[in-house]
Amino acid sequence: MNRMIGKAVATLGGTALAAGVLLGTAAPANAAWSDCPKGYLCAYLGTNGTGGSPGKVAGDNTNTTQYTKFRYADSAWNNGNSCNVRVFSERNYTGSYWTINRGAALYDLNDYGQLKNGIHSNKWCV
Repeated sequence: MNRMIGKAVATLGGTALAAGVLLGTAAPANAAWSDCPKGYLCAYLGTNGTGGSPGKVAGDNTNTTQYTKFRYADSAWNNGNSCNVRVFSERNYTGSYWTINRGAALYDLNDYGQLKNGIHSNKWCV
């Protein structure tokens, strides 16, 4: 009897493990990137475009710290129409910067030096 229970548990455990592996390989849905309108630079409070609806700017900005989602950004996406955008760690296009190609994202600003402190200004078509 104990042997039969042991085999049943091993079979169930193997099935659960296989199901877990299949579930773990599925890519998570990320609706937040799609919440960024065409023509905008979007900033998110979470990494990988998470953290709720994005903050959005469409033009050059010498001071994006007035927008909470840029001041405390953890990720950003360039959904611009035709240009790359440069994001800066300081106001007035100063400090450290990174250029985000059109259609590309910075998934975790902690990986980009001083941008870990948010995006403080941006300039298009650089």
